[in-house]
Amino acid sequence: MLPAPDLPPPLGVTRSEEGTTFAVYASSADHVDLCLFDDGDRQGETRHPMAHRMHGVWFATLPWVRPGQRYGFRVHGPWRPEAGQRHNPAKLLVDPYAKALDGTLQRVPAVYGHAVGTDLNGPPDLRDERDSAPFVPRSVVIDDAFDWGERTKRRVPWTRTVIYETHVKGATMRHPGVPEELRGTYAGLAHPAFVEHLLRLGVTTLELLPVQAFASEQHLALTGRSNYWGYSTLGFFAPHAPYAHATDPQGVVDEFKTMVRTLHEHGLEVLLDVVYNHTAEQSQRGPMLSWRGVDCGTYYRLDERGNDIDVTGCGNTFDLRNPMTCGLVLDSLRYWVEEFHVDGFRFDLAVALARGRGDDYNPNHPFHVALRTDPVLSRVKLIAEPWDVGIHGWRTGQFPPPFAEWNDRFRDTVRTFWLGDLAAHEYTGHGVRELATRMTGSQDLFGRDDRGPLASVNFVAAHDGFTLADLTAYNWKHNEANGEDNRDGTNDNRSYNHGVEGPTDRSGILAARRRSMRNLIATTILAMGVPMLNGGDEIGRTQHGNNNAYCQDNEISWLDWDLADWQEDLLATTRYLLELRREHRVFRQSAFVSPELHLGDGRGDVQWFGRQGKPMDRAAWDDPACRVLQMQTIGEDVGGDSLLLVFQGKNRPETVTLPPLDDFGHAYELLWDSSWERPNAHSTGRFRAGETRRVSAATLQVYLIV
Repeated sequence: MLPAPDLPPPLGVTRSEEGTTFAVYASSADHVDLCLFDDGDRQGETRHPMAHRMHGVWFATLPWVRPGQRYGFRVHGPWRPEAGQRHNPAKLLVDPYAKALDGTLQRVPAVYGHAVGTDLNGPPDLRDERDSAPFVPRSVVIDDAFDWGERTKRRVPWTRTVIYETHVKGATMRHPGVPEELRGTYAGLAHPAFVEHLLRLGVTTLELLPVQAFASEQHLALTGRSNYWGYSTLGFFAPHAPYAHATDPQGVVDEFKTMVRTLHEHGLEVLLDVVYNHTAEQSQRGPMLSWRGVDCGTYYRLDERGNDIDVTGCGNTFDLRNPMTCGLVLDSLRYWVEEFHVDGFRFDLAVALARGRGDDYNPNHPFHVALRTDPVLSRVKLIAEPWDVGIHGWRTGQFPPPFAEWNDRFRDTVRTFWLGDLAAHEYTGHGVRELATRMTGSQDLFGRDDRGPLASVNFVAAHDGFTLADLTAYNWKHNEANGEDNRDGTNDNRSYNHGVEGPTDRSGILAARRRSMRNLIATTILAMGVPMLNGGDEIGRTQHGNNNAYCQDNEISWLDWDLADWQEDLLATTRYLLELRREHRVFRQSAFVSPELHLGDGRGDVQWFGRQGKPMDRAAWDDPACRVLQMQTIGEDVGGDSLLLVFQGKNRPETVTLPPLDDFGHAYELLWDSSWERPNAHSTGRFRAGETRRVSAATLQVYLIV
C-alpha cells in the first residue's frame, strides 16, 4: 500500500502510474474491505482492508490492478436502523461510482440486509448474516480511452430541436432492416436502417429511456416479469449491459460510445432520461445492493425513525440535500457528458431532486445552482419532468433557467380540444383561449425569469400513458397484462372521438381516428416551443390500450415496423409537418409573441380571429362553446414566412371565413388539411381574404400567406 495523500482521492476508481486507487464515501463505517474477484468467478474473493480514511472517504491503491478487474465493497459498522445506519459486511456492495457492472441481480433472501424468508419478506430491523456475493453484480474497472474521431460533440439549437423519445430495445427489436443479432441493442440503434428512419422523419434529438444500469423490482421478479422501462437505477455511471451486443463490460461501454459517435456523425443529438430521485434498493424492506449498505443516512431521505421518506412512489428518495449525494449526481452527469459525449438529460420526477430541508420544492436548491453554474452541465440540454408524487409536487413552469420542462398543460389542452367532448355534441372545456396560450409557448407558465417558449417541451403522448393511436381508440386503460388487476396507471384518456358526425360504419370510425391522430401530431409540431414525439407514434404504434407498459418487454412495447397503408400515410404526414416546421421560422420563436392575447387586437407577430374572420374579442375568448380559432402568424419576410392555422374543433363541418390580410399578403394557399390521409394528395388552390370555406369536422388546416 502507498502512503495516504494529503486529500482524499476522487470517489470511484482512478488509474495512475502508481496503480489503481479505489475510494468510497462511508462516513459512519468502522472499516471497509475492497473485495477483488477473478473474471467470471462468483465465489473466489480476495479482501483488502482499505487502510486510509479522510473526510469520510475510505481509499486504497493497488499497483497490480488493471482494467477488467471485478470488485465490490464490504462495509463494517453499526447496525442501528432507527438512526439510519444499516451496515452489514455480509453483503457485497456495488461501488456507487462503478463505471461498469458484470452479472445480474438474483432475487434470493441473501441479497437483503435484513432477515427475510423465501417470500422475501421479514422484519426490516433484524440483520441478516448470509453472504450475498454469489447473487449480486460485480463492479468493474474499465479503460475510458476511446477514439471519438473528429466530430466529438453535437449541438442542435433549441429553436431547431425536435425530440424523439424512444427505448433502446423497443426501437429496433422488430426492425427488419437491423440484423437480428443487433436488434434491441446500442449497436442496433446506431444501425443505418434506424438512423435513416430518424433522418427521413426529420427529428434532431434522440431521447433514450433509462440506460444507466438498473434492476427489476421485487414484485416483478417474484412474478416472472421485469422492469422494461428502466426506472430503477442500480448504477449511475454504468451503461445497462443487457442493451449491448457486446458481452464483456469494456465492450458494453465502448458500444455505447460508438452509438453516440455514430448518431453525432449523422447530426443527431443524444439525451438520456436519468433517474436520480430513487434507486433499485426500494424501501428499507428492499435489497441491500449499494448505497443502503455503504452509507444509508447520507444517500436517502429518512424520517426520525430511520424509515424512508418516499416522494417518488418507488419506496425511497435520494437525498440531494446532502452535499455528498448531490456531488455524486453531479459527478455522474459530468461523466456522461465528458466521457460518453451525451448532449443532455431529461430528469425523471425532477421535483424530488430539489426538495429542501422542509421537504418543499426550492428553485434555488444547491443542485439547481450547481447545474446553472457548472461549466460543463450548464452548456447541455436540461429537461425537467416538473412533478413528483409528494405534497405540492406539481411544479410545471417553476424550474429556473436553463431548464426546459415537459409541459403537461399542453398535453391536456390539446387532447381536450381534439378529443374531449365531441361525443357529447357540446364543449365544456376552457374554450380556445387555453389552446391559444399553448400554441404560443405557454407564456403563463414560462414567462418568468427571462425564459421563453423554448422552455416548453410540447407533447401529447410519451412512454408513460396511452400511445397516440391508443388515445384515439380506447376510452379506458387495458393494463391486465401487468398483473395488477388493471389497477395500475391512471386513466388519463378522453378519447370520445366517435361522436364526430358522419359515417357510423367501421371504415368511417377508423377514418375519424386517423384524422384525430393527425390533429394531435400537427398541433404538437406546429406549436411554439420544442416538440417531442413518442417513438412509434409517427407509425401509429399501439399498446392495445396498455397505458403503463413498464413491465412489458415484449410485442406490447416493441415497435412494429410492418406498416399498413394508413401507417405509411401517417409517417408521410409527420415528415411533411416536420418539414413545414423547419422551413418556417414562425413556428420556432425564441421569444413570446402576441402580448395582447386576451383581447386579440393590435398588430403583432400573431393575430387571432374567430370563425367569421373577425378579431377575437373578450367574449369570444371566454366562451367555452367557441370551437373555431384562426391563428395568423406573421413572419419577418412578408409573403414568405407567414401562415394561417385554422383550428375547427366542432363535431360537424363548419363554414369559416378567412381573415383579412392587411399588408401581409394577397392570398391564402392551402398547404395541408388534416382531413387528407396523405399530404399533397389534393389540389390546394389559393383563396382570398374574406372568402368562406367549408371545413370538415375536427380539422386543422395550414395556409401559406402569399
